[in-house]
Amino acid sequence: MNRRGRLHHLELWMDDAVAEEGPWPWLLRRLGYTVHKTWASGRSWVNGDAYIVLESGPAHLRGRQQRLRSGMNHLALWGGTRDEVDAVAGEAPEHGWSLMFADRHPYAGGPDSYAAYLEDDAGFEVELVAEDVA
Repeated sequence: MNRRGRLHHLELWMDDAVAEEGPWPWLLRRLGYTVHKTWASGRSWVNGDAYIVLESGPAHLRGRQQRLRSGMNHLALWGGTRDEVDAVAGEAPEHGWSLMFADRHPYAGGPDSYAAYLEDDAGFEVELVAEDVA
């Protein structure tokens, strides 16, 4: 298998990186990630050969993520089928996520895209992309 260009890992610095519950632990579990390693200021989550690190180390500057500033705008993850994307989007508000672009959902990315755009209270945006888009 050629892995060139695929996600190896992503590290996000956030205020509540070691929370057992909340938006990120729920979403990562819901998408099939499991906790791989835990330490005082962070946790890594693995799914196949990719992993996501949530960390709030000693150099971390606390505060809200600003997706419109230079830096990461959003994280896009495969969300499964259209039905699976819809299911996650429907459950997400109960777990600290809000649906962005609700007036254009699920085609906020355009007519050839099927995705849910979610945002947590800290300002992080995640796009869940359906795998079965024609």
